Amino acid sequence: MRLIHSNIAITTFLSILLIACHSETQPASARTNNNKFNEAPVKAPLAALQYDTMSAANRVIIAQLDDYYRKQVRAGFNGSVLVANKGKVIYERYFGFSNRERKIPLASNSSSQLASVSKTFTGGAILYLYEHKYLNLDETVQHYITEFPYPNITIRMLLNHRSGLPDYTKWVPVYNRDMATPISNAAMLAMMVQHKPPVESRPNSRFKYCNTNFAILAIVIERVTGMNYSYFMSKYIFQPLGMAHTFIYNPASGLPGDAAISYKYNWSREPDMFADGVYGDKGIYSTPEDMYRWDQSFYQNKLLSNETIELAYGPCSHEKPGIKNYGLGWRMLCYPNGNKIIYHNGWWHGNNTSFYRFIKDNMTIIVLGNKFTNSIYHQAPSVYSIVKGVAVINGFDTED
Repeated sequence: MRLIHSNIAITTFLSILLIACHSETQPASARTNNNKFNEAPVKAPLAALQYDTMSAANRVIIAQLDDYYRKQVRAGFNGSVLVANKGKVIYERYFGFSNRERKIPLASNSSSQLASVSKTFTGGAILYLYEHKYLNLDETVQHYITEFPYPNITIRMLLNHRSGLPDYTKWVPVYNRDMATPISNAAMLAMMVQHKPPVESRPNSRFKYCNTNFAILAIVIERVTGMNYSYFMSKYIFQPLGMAHTFIYNPASGLPGDAAISYKYNWSREPDMFADGVYGDKGIYSTPEDMYRWDQSFYQNKLLSNETIELAYGPCSHEKPGIKNYGLGWRMLCYPNGNKIIYHNGWWHGNNTSFYRFIKDNMTIIVLGNKFTNSIYHQAPSVYSIVKGVAVINGFDTED
């Protein structure tokens, strides 16, 4: 996720406060659908993580990965790494500081900003509501958010970035003088309703990665369930899956003491700004162990059925030449032999994140960095090569 600043300001935020008062904790009675959400959370959390670090083969791999990451740390990497193969963790390390000023090292409970990897959770929540028949992927957004100003855009188009909507990180500065104060999803929607920034393309005419899509999906979740996004995600996703160190960032509350601070490349902090109050597209903090619980939940059908998971993973559109594709909340690399790599990267402030899922082998690479370095996006091919003992010829994708 990247931010482009604008110096243009043509109105103040005060003019939209009345619209913004449309609460994100909208009561169930105000929902636009008639199917009242009343599901009980998943009861059985995942079992404790399984480790395999003592076999002779894995000890060799661990030594090689330690050598690789020593070089990464010398080059500026500060972050957490978890690598698993065939359903078992084979490598878990925490390099550097969660809080450099206080000399607090990163640890297994050091939650880091996931940036755009948060989209995988928002997409998963939408698919959970779809599977339980609380929404229709091919229904228009206006059906669930009546004031949404763009017709003919469906939930599916938000999930696969084919809505044509403009990115709020680019157009909000045009209408809002205050760049420093975080705004809410409701405030962003209110500006959209008032100003209706021009779309970038007709709905479903082309793929264009856009943060607005998932910020709007968070509001859809709220309208359908009658719950605040943060509450819903915690009760129905994080807690049932045993993700004890995963939460939605609230700028008004700040970070808990054990969360990882976001640093620029030179160890200076980057303050919150307007987009830090918007969630759904970013804003989730988690740990490698919790992320691995998220990863494994798909193999164990703790949240979604196989049918819904396959819906999320495809089909591959091949809209452009090459292997890059986007499913419903996931980036994908679709190879000619039918194999797929399911992944998502993220970038917000000093946080760089990388989450790769090699479905065929049940192999996972999770890298969460809290000090800016784009080298994180190039680590997965090297890690894969070490674990599998094969060369990765053309690398993997590096987009956030």
